[in-house]
Amino acid sequence: MEGTHRVVSGGGRRIHLVEQGAGPLVLLVHGFPESWYSWRHQLPVLAAAGYRAVAIDVRGYGRSGGPADPDAYRMAELVEDNAFVVRALGEETAVVVGHDWGSVIAANSALLRPDVFRAVGLLSVPYAPRGGPRPSDVFAGMGGEEFYVSYFQEAGRAEAEIEPDVRGWLAGFYAAFSGDTLPGPGAPDPHFVGAGGTLKERFPAGRLPGWLGERDLDVYAGEFERTGLTGALNRYRNMDRDWEDLAAYDGAAITQPSLFAGGGLDASTTWLADAIAAYPVTLPGLVSSHLLDGCGHWIQQERPDEINELLVGWLDALPAV
Repeated sequence: MEGTHRVVSGGGRRIHLVEQGAGPLVLLVHGFPESWYSWRHQLPVLAAAGYRAVAIDVRGYGRSGGPADPDAYRMAELVEDNAFVVRALGEETAVVVGHDWGSVIAANSALLRPDVFRAVGLLSVPYAPRGGPRPSDVFAGMGGEEFYVSYFQEAGRAEAEIEPDVRGWLAGFYAAFSGDTLPGPGAPDPHFVGAGGTLKERFPAGRLPGWLGERDLDVYAGEFERTGLTGALNRYRNMDRDWEDLAAYDGAAITQPSLFAGGGLDASTTWLADAIAAYPVTLPGLVSSHLLDGCGHWIQQERPDEINELLVGWLDALPAV
């Protein structure tokens, strides 16, 4: 895949990105535990369709800055990172598309900076407005076992599990939430940690998902072996801060043109089915919503051709810049 790597920096921000093509700017924001490389199938297709496609490393990942202060990973900072990238690239506006945590970051970018982000595409994780109880209280009440988000929120705990074998852990994590390698019926749910246990105990072993080649895994593992996982995990450690920071946006709708696509086998879409059902209220600018049968969580990598077709069709139909 051809593409230009560059770093934009200023005002204490340092963001690594890969760009391809010319035309209206489309900013691509990855999730956990990934990198700009998650968009390797989208960059050339969007470029060929007449767009300037830019995939970033979110702060704490890859070659982007990774502040030591956990507070630096709050949502408001990540939104401003995105706006900074748009300005640094000499643009005034962009379409923002995100996957997993990137979907949440993209949604909040559109919500907090409508002056910059004129449309938003959401993959895998639906938009759910800020509201309800404090997130840590919600996750603490999810059944008799510990939810993975709570597990990730404790500083150093997940790192102790992951970092001795980054490549093996990533392979298991990707497999646990892929459509073709999900744990079978009756298997312990890998979203939860048993008492005194670890997440990896519930990962399927011995087989990579079809979308993930050995070279792809090498790319992901190489980045996290170099940076560690703390920067990435700090996103989970700011969910209560975000809930406090975004109080003024309680229940707020995103009005820009939007697109949603999720996997039919992804717990992000099944658990948040009510959020999808609420889109007429919460995403009044929604152009289309799609659930891909048999697809897991890593949607733009599991089903790149389908996602590329959806994205290009949606982008082509947006009002001209």
